This record gives sequence, structure tokens and C-alpha cells, in this order.
Amino acid sequence: MSAAPEGASAGVPEAFADLPGQGAAVEQLRRAAVEDRPTHAWLFTGPPGSGRSSAARAFAAALQCEQAAPDARGCGRCHACRTCLAGTHPDVTVLATEAVSYRIEDVRELVEAGQSAPATGRWRVFVMEDADRMTERATNVLLKAIEEPPPRTIWMLCAPSPADVLPTIRSRCRLVGLRIPEVCEVAELLVRRDGVDPDTALLTARIAQSHVGVARRLARDPEALRRREEVVSLPLRATAVSTAMETAAELVRVSAAEAESSAQARDAAELATLRRQLGLTEDEPVPPKLRQQVKRLEEDQARRRKRSTRDALDRAMVDLIGLFRDVLRVQLGAEGELVNEHRRAEVERYAAGPAGTSAEVVTRIDAVTTARERLAGNVPEQLAVEALMLALIPRRRGRPGR
Repeated sequence: MSAAPEGASAGVPEAFADLPGQGAAVEQLRRAAVEDRPTHAWLFTGPPGSGRSSAARAFAAALQCEQAAPDARGCGRCHACRTCLAGTHPDVTVLATEAVSYRIEDVRELVEAGQSAPATGRWRVFVMEDADRMTERATNVLLKAIEEPPPRTIWMLCAPSPADVLPTIRSRCRLVGLRIPEVCEVAELLVRRDGVDPDTALLTARIAQSHVGVARRLARDPEALRRREEVVSLPLRATAVSTAMETAAELVRVSAAEAESSAQARDAAELATLRRQLGLTEDEPVPPKLRQQVKRLEEDQARRRKRSTRDALDRAMVDLIGLFRDVLRVQLGAEGELVNEHRRAEVERYAAGPAGTSAEVVTRIDAVTTARERLAGNVPEQLAVEALMLALIPRRRGRPGR
């Protein structure tokens, strides 16, 4: 395998070691971590999988690190670093939403907490993942806190691009831009951090298109890898309207199964925790006066499951775009490995036959992009996917001369 990724190179503190390919961003954050008064608001941007929230957590660890030497900040070994990276530091709060958007109540609670002084660390740090999912009202609540921050409070917002947050927020934040790492860099991270064998690490890093989180899940969960391969094979089988409808139903089913697999254990653990907090034994019925709290949890879990299904469908769409880009590469004779290099023979057969012309393949990529936009706009999953699969059916060729 190739040389070690940037994030693990010599001289980089351990807290930043799991940010493959982000040398420039790491250097920017390391310099800021040793300042007496670092910028009070940061905006971490980059494509999905680039490690926005991981970079924010690593920066929080460096800010709170107990090492006296500035160059050693972010050591990853002291109590402050370990608790920051584990999400248990009392002065580092991470807010994430699994709904379509942040509730204004969540942002208000965060702003109120930001007025308090640090309990044990140097700073009170707030990390907001997916800041692009704030509504305008929620953004306005946060804006005032960023405009007039307490002296020891630092805000870190994460979004795909600067354009995904309102200009009033963007103009008050210092920008940290992340990039998609190379496949070999992600593979090296999986081998070093997770003990994945090199061949599996390289395969999953490639088919995840360098998305670190997805690559890690595929490498550690054979069932998730199987479902991903099932998704990629679906459009290759959609050759008529009847099969397109069946394929659409199958894609929705696979995505729902993906969401369900990650939700079941978590939901059960949350319910068990709530029952303990309410003083209930495992089999004890919930008294009427406590049912509202259980119902609220179940509603939150239902919203999260719906969001997870949408996210799984969107990830499936990204995999389909990767497949059709592979088809284009084959048709155009481009050099280099395919995303689905392990299925090259199958891709080549499709490219030479049912795929049609390169222009038709581009049209299919556009159809997948449209489906993603429809899902983001809350179009019912089944309708959006059925329309997509109909658009993927190869056109029937008339006989020459007709």
C-alpha cells in the first residue's frame, strides 16, 4: 500500500491523526489552538465524508488539551483530549439532528448554555453538525450569540459549503475548508485505526468514494456491504417497465433495511435507559402519568428512522452515480481504476450493450441527481424512486433504416 496518510504523518498530534489528507486544515487548526484568543466562531466545510465534524472535535481537543507545550496541543492522550474525542468533556457540546431540520428549541438551549463559563477547561465549545439544516428562525437565534459571544465561548459549525449557511452567519466565522481524501489515504486509516485487512480497506475506501464514515461501516459490517452491492446491481436489471417498478420497490426496501439495521439496537438502548431513569423494571407497564415521556421518545425515534431511510436512499443514489460514471469511463476509454473496479467485467458488458450512448448515460446521471433533489424536497420515496427507475430503462433500438 502507498505511504502513510497526511493525518498520520510524523509530528502531527494524535487528536488530528484521523483526518486523512487534511494537512492544510490541520496546520491551520494547530496554529489557532495555541492562540490566547482564538477566533470565536468557525465554519468547517467540505463534501460529505471529508470529516467536518471529526475536524471540529479534534480542534476542540486541541483547545482543551492539558499539555503545556503549544506544539503538543491535541496530544490525544491527556484526560481532556480523550474526553473531547469521546464526546464526554463537560465543556464541549456537540449538537446533531436526525430530523429534516434543527428545532428552534434545540438552538435556544444551546445559546443559553453558551452563556455559562467553562467548568473545567479553557473554553466552552459548541459543535453544530449539519448547520445547513437550521431553519431561518433557528439561524437568527444563533446569529445573536455569535455576534455577542461570551469571552470563553467558541462556536464550530459544520456544513457542506459556505453557501449552505446564511451570509450573516458565514461573514462572522473563520472558514476551514476540507477536501475529499484519496482512496489510499482512507484505506491507510482503516488499516491503522480499525485493524481492517488491506484488501478490504482498499475495496471499501474505493466504493465509498473516499467517504471515511461510509468506508468504515462497509469494512466492519459485511451485511451493509452486501446491501450496497445489491443496490449497484439494480439498474443493470431494469430493462422494462415491469422490472423498473420491481427494482424501485427493491431499492426502497434495501434502504429501509439499512436504516432499520442501525436503528433497532439504538432505539432499544434508549428505551431501556429511559425506563431506568423513570424507575421502571424491564417488564413493568408504563404508568399513565409517565406515558407522555415514552411517547415523546418514540416520536423522536420515528422521525430519526424516517430521516435514516432518506439518508440511506441518498447514499444509494450516490452509489448509482458512481456506477454510471464508471460506465462513462469505460465508454470513453479513460484510464484509471473504476469506483466499482471489482465489477469491471459487468460494467464493461453493460457499457457495450444496454447502456446505449454516452449521452444516454449522462442523462441517467441527471435522472439520479433529480431523484436526490426530489427526496430532499420530501417527495414520497416510492414515487421518486419509481420515476428514477423508469428513467434508467435502456431505450429500445429500432432496426437500421427505420
